[in-house]
Amino acid sequence: MSFLPSDAEIRALHERLAPDSAALESVYTHCEIVAEIAAGLAGPSLDADLVRAGCLVHDIGVYRLDGAYIRHGVIGYGMMRELGFSEVLSRFCARHTGVGITREDIVGQGLPLPAGDYVAETGEERLVMYADKFHSKTSPPAFVTAATYALDVSRFGAGKAAAFAAMVAEYGEPDVASMAAAYGHALR
Repeated sequence: MSFLPSDAEIRALHERLAPDSAALESVYTHCEIVAEIAAGLAGPSLDADLVRAGCLVHDIGVYRLDGAYIRHGVIGYGMMRELGFSEVLSRFCARHTGVGITREDIVGQGLPLPAGDYVAETGEERLVMYADKFHSKTSPPAFVTAATYALDVSRFGAGKAAAFAAMVAEYGEPDVASMAAAYGHALR
């Protein structure tokens, strides 16, 4: 396994890249919450350190967003690579959006992304992508139930809803109601 930055090094990266304290608070807190969710769902066959690092960097591209939110993953991937981070870690940025974005999705929907497949391939990437579905950086931030996310993703087609249902069956559902109460965030 390639070198993974420590939590402190990742926090320092967020502090350096965030345009202001509000963005830092929103994005970094979200990343920490996703890491907490993933830790509660991870099986013994996954690299827990890689999952945690992937969770903590997955939304780094939000700081340099240049238009459509759907682009934050590829932006983050590019930022991470330019900063010298490994391909393994950088991929978490590009491969966590929705339940995966395929070349077919991009072409068929005219998405503002370079044509390619941005789909989780490893168990660690898949878990980070899944855990991310249960918390939103909306204002105010909110935890999201599996039922709510299933309804949201179904608007992108039966295949996307089925992919999410398969992840729910594989990993189970986190206790987002308790987390919402602990963080003082809404539950939807």
